[in-house]
Amino acid sequence: MMRKGDDAGYDRSITMFSPEGRLYQVEYALEAVRRGTLCIGIKSKSGAAIITRKKFSKLMDPSTIQKIFKIDQHIGCSISGLHADSRILVDYARVQCQIHRLTYNEPVRIQTITRKLADIKQQYSQHGGVRPFGSALLIIGVDPDGMPRVMTTSPSGTYWAWKGTAMGRNAEDAREKLNKLLKDDMSLDELIKMGIQVLKESTEEEIEDETIQIGCIDTESKQFRMLSMDEKMKYMNIKPAE
Repeated sequence: MMRKGDDAGYDRSITMFSPEGRLYQVEYALEAVRRGTLCIGIKSKSGAAIITRKKFSKLMDPSTIQKIFKIDQHIGCSISGLHADSRILVDYARVQCQIHRLTYNEPVRIQTITRKLADIKQQYSQHGGVRPFGSALLIIGVDPDGMPRVMTTSPSGTYWAWKGTAMGRNAEDAREKLNKLLKDDMSLDELIKMGIQVLKESTEEEIEDETIQIGCIDTESKQFRMLSMDEKMKYMNIKPAE
């Protein structure tokens, strides 16, 4: 996209600020995230869950499309934005988790690996010859002390911790619904049911149950896992308690 007027040309270099102090290449990366399919991350005292959906055409093999990835035994993430960029970041995170285990003989904390990902993203927003990662990651997990976490990273290199959040298309609408429904004492089953309902209500087009992906982790096992189709179906079409 070519800009016109006083700010013309400031989007051609990643290292050049506009007169308003903006980095347009980073804003373009953020726009790629906003246009991705909606994904929701929520937590309570019982654990944390990610609910998202895959989008594909009839000619594509659905098994080759993944929106949720396992990073370590106790960490999983969902992606929004460019899949190719996201895959590189997921692979980097997996390596860093294993390096931490080998170095300290303990699982990495969620904030530690999130900060490492944010550091890499920030580096790609200030050096010439590269472009920002057009991807945001929504990370869930349980820390070694048993505390569930939900965190996000931005293409700009910033990161945040949440009780519940959403990324992608219609994320603001989903966050408003989560703000009204999310409670700290919810069970993991209640979290998943609520997340599915919010996902369906916040998505403009109709969602087929087969396209929904769910990843979760509970505070007892501290094991992140993807739900199978049979496990997912028992949550479909069930409204959460008000």
